[in-house]
Amino acid sequence: MDDLGNIFTKPSRRDLLRWGAACCAAGAICQLQREYVWALQYAAGTGALPGPALEGVVRHEALHWEVLEEKKVKCALCPRECQVADVERGYCGVRENQGGKYQTLVYGTLCSANIDPIEKKPLFHYLPGTTAFSIATAGCNIECKFCQNWQISQFRPEQVKSVSVSPERLVDTCKARRCPTIAYTYSEPVIFYEYMHDTAVVAREQGIGSVMISNGYIQEKPLRQLCKRLTGVKIDFKAFSDKFYRESCAGELKPVLTTLEILREIGIWLELVVLVIPTLNDSPEEIKQMGEWVVKRLGPDVPMHFTRFHPTYRITNLPRTPVSTLERCRQIAMDAGVRYVYAGNVPTHPGENTYCHNCNHELIHRVGYRISFNLLQDGKCPKCAETIPGVWSQEQALAFKPRERQTDSGA
Repeated sequence: MDDLGNIFTKPSRRDLLRWGAACCAAGAICQLQREYVWALQYAAGTGALPGPALEGVVRHEALHWEVLEEKKVKCALCPRECQVADVERGYCGVRENQGGKYQTLVYGTLCSANIDPIEKKPLFHYLPGTTAFSIATAGCNIECKFCQNWQISQFRPEQVKSVSVSPERLVDTCKARRCPTIAYTYSEPVIFYEYMHDTAVVAREQGIGSVMISNGYIQEKPLRQLCKRLTGVKIDFKAFSDKFYRESCAGELKPVLTTLEILREIGIWLELVVLVIPTLNDSPEEIKQMGEWVVKRLGPDVPMHFTRFHPTYRITNLPRTPVSTLERCRQIAMDAGVRYVYAGNVPTHPGENTYCHNCNHELIHRVGYRISFNLLQDGKCPKCAETIPGVWSQEQALAFKPRERQTDSGA
């Protein structure tokens, strides 16, 4: 292990805020970490951790970066394009410059794993009723004030209990638990890009799909390379306002819009989730603009999920989203031309169900994350024979290949 000077750098104001929050919530975090360890044990199905507990950090060569002068590097993974001096880290806190070589500190260092219904991601038009082996490492490349998983996303690798799991071991465990899909989720999978990429390669070889549950904060080149391995993507579409992204997420809207358009061009299955926060991103005009943009730039068949906010992390002064607000957002998006719009975090609501866009016949009935019935027949409505957009079989998922760019031979 390197000396402490190479591991711990001068803390930023962002780090101090994180550590202060950690001290105030130490008991809760300890409990959550115990739950994460239990989840790993459960997911492995053996009562034992699927890998050794970690001490310190594990270094692995990073992808997508450039060499600068004086041993500096420039990260080319996400839109921040961090310029990182020797023995310093990027904004995400999990990518470090060591002597002019950029490294990831979270390759295979899982802090959370669980077997979830695919509907929990949420993905409603991707293998409904199946399970996803869901994993995460510490870290994120933005900071949402309303993050529900801030105990892992807003901390450095050294601050979160993790275990080491190789891509091969993860895929073997996934197969043993009969999960057709691996979901890279909970924190932000872009920051553990290398592990996600390598695991998705191994998974495909073994007949298992991979879905990225992301904020969409990624550059074009790594995105195109990654989508050659993935079988689906869900993007958290925080708002249709750059002001919201800057003030509530420490990010920008434009890079996310670019990502969405690239995903549309690539042709990978895509769903969108909007966490509706009272007074911050729920205005009818903003929702109308968002819906119109989706229809115009992504097409009417991209499912949109408007989900209910619960006070957490740094936004505890606002109430839970009224169900009536979700219903209004859903109706506005449908009026804009989006064919499949859902209301999330409101079990038993009719807005959880899937209806044929042609005849309005109820096709899939959900109660929370559970499927009560699925009437689809080979991806079609049994009443009018309309083809319903989505990924309805594992064969279809694994057959996906990205469309090449229209301007050249591909990425």
